[in-house]
Amino acid sequence: MSAKAIIIRHAVLSDRDATLDVLLDAYGQYELVLPEPRWIEYKESIVASVDESATKARLVAELDGEVVGSVFLFDSSDAAYGRPELHIHTPIIRLLAVSQKARGYGVATELIRASAQLARDSGAETLHLHTSDMMDSAVRLYERLGFERAYDKDIMNGETLVKSYVLQLKKAALLQV
Repeated sequence: MSAKAIIIRHAVLSDRDATLDVLLDAYGQYELVLPEPRWIEYKESIVASVDESATKARLVAELDGEVVGSVFLFDSSDAAYGRPELHIHTPIIRLLAVSQKARGYGVATELIRASAQLARDSGAETLHLHTSDMMDSAVRLYERLGFERAYDKDIMNGETLVKSYVLQLKKAALLQV
């Protein structure tokens, strides 16, 4: 990959296969971390998510004309997870993915920035996400970008604590550049 500009745009139908490839490449790193039955379930949920229609927006990142990243934006915890009891009624990002060959170019940051901008433009004051400790590099990125823990929105997925993070959009340095 060269040092060309990252282009963030709304996904179109023809991006489906490229988006799936990016998701499987990015999340494939967890295949060796998770027990096999859990990995199979996780992979199936990723594949199913590509064809779900509950998203508010789907963004892709292009580098050198190739889709190398994606993120899905949802309106609420109900739309994102089928979990209305979390009482998150502002946008949530899910399935942020960057292909392994495109890491280190700022693709994830630009996808998050674009998601935060969309959320703010829609009138939202916050942007949420959920992650786990196995995604430690992602957690470091989120914290560096200004996301703060939202302990009251944590959920358990089996024996795994899925941590909630929130970005206050009015004061987010991410949106000040």
